[in-house]
Amino acid sequence: MANNRLLALDVLRGITIAGMITVNNPGSWAHIYAPLEHAEWNGCTPTDLVFPFFMFVMGVAMCISYRKYDYRLTAQTLGKLCYRLVMILLVAYSLSLISRLLRGIYADDFWAYMKGWLPNMRIMGVFPRLAWTSFFGGLLLLTFKPKNAPWVAAVLLAVYSVIIAVTNSFELTADSLLAKIDLAVLGDDHIYHLTNAAGEAIPLDPEGILSTIPCFAHVLIGAYAGYLIMTANSLWDKVNRLFILGSIILMSGFLLDYAFPINKKIWSASYALVTCGLASQLLALLIWIIDIRGHKRWSVFFESFGANPLFIYCLSALFVYVCGAIRFSVNDVNYNLWSFWYKGCMQPLFGDNLGSLVCALSLVLLMWVIAHPLYRKKIYIKI
Repeated sequence: MANNRLLALDVLRGITIAGMITVNNPGSWAHIYAPLEHAEWNGCTPTDLVFPFFMFVMGVAMCISYRKYDYRLTAQTLGKLCYRLVMILLVAYSLSLISRLLRGIYADDFWAYMKGWLPNMRIMGVFPRLAWTSFFGGLLLLTFKPKNAPWVAAVLLAVYSVIIAVTNSFELTADSLLAKIDLAVLGDDHIYHLTNAAGEAIPLDPEGILSTIPCFAHVLIGAYAGYLIMTANSLWDKVNRLFILGSIILMSGFLLDYAFPINKKIWSASYALVTCGLASQLLALLIWIIDIRGHKRWSVFFESFGANPLFIYCLSALFVYVCGAIRFSVNDVNYNLWSFWYKGCMQPLFGDNLGSLVCALSLVLLMWVIAHPLYRKKIYIKI
């Protein structure tokens, strides 16, 4: 613990935020290294670890945070859960609106273009999923207590897996129950469409309604990891507990993969277990490196992101939106500021794929320049 914050947890959270900024903002989506792309359907790439790692960390932090309330579901703790739900949803839809406003600058009819925002706004997405997962994950944590979190998580994953198996929803088709629920509840204009092998656009949102259920289990597993950390007798005990937990659920996930394939887009039970297992092992490794071995100097870069994770992530998105709205021509070639940074600067210097990666890393570095002073001054902007 450093300054009443778990240093290794801040570092892991910072690693995930830096990873999210990197994979979401390449110089060109046409030029991406394979590990920086999501798996097309079944399978898991390094990029597919970023979001679930953040969700795992959210569970750990939630367990630590609600300890002072003795994990009791009261008007105060329920109010905190509701406040966080509303705040994250407001941020999500505000970012969507700002993006629309900036794109609308170049529309022939600005007001007509803006009127189309609400009828076509994506309701789910990364931030809304975080919001609902934080709310219901916290509600379950306070209702059943951290020591019972693994059992609640197991029930959620088992029920979800049975539903997916019985309805044969492991395929990317319009007949999938996930697609049917998203379409019926959210409407075709408010959900993301995935493209199947035949090139058909399927109305199945990768952050859809039904596939959010296993995310509650994901947070609860993280919360149980937090419980193991807080009840440990020593640093070595923390490392051992996290490594054992991670090994058990990682192996369980790989075994479950034979029946229920690892799949991020439907957030299968095997995917939840594998990613939670890896996150638990990585957290154990970080505690060993930082707290036991005392190698802390390297971690400052990631601590800066981990102190204000959602604020920095939002800021990176806003920066790219603004860059995309600044358009100009050079030698009769149209650019926006972000595309010019890639095509005019990074691509000539580093080539296609590496230049695209360097673009993303340059944004990470810029965000660190903002995040580090906040960290040094102990300014925490909560969302």
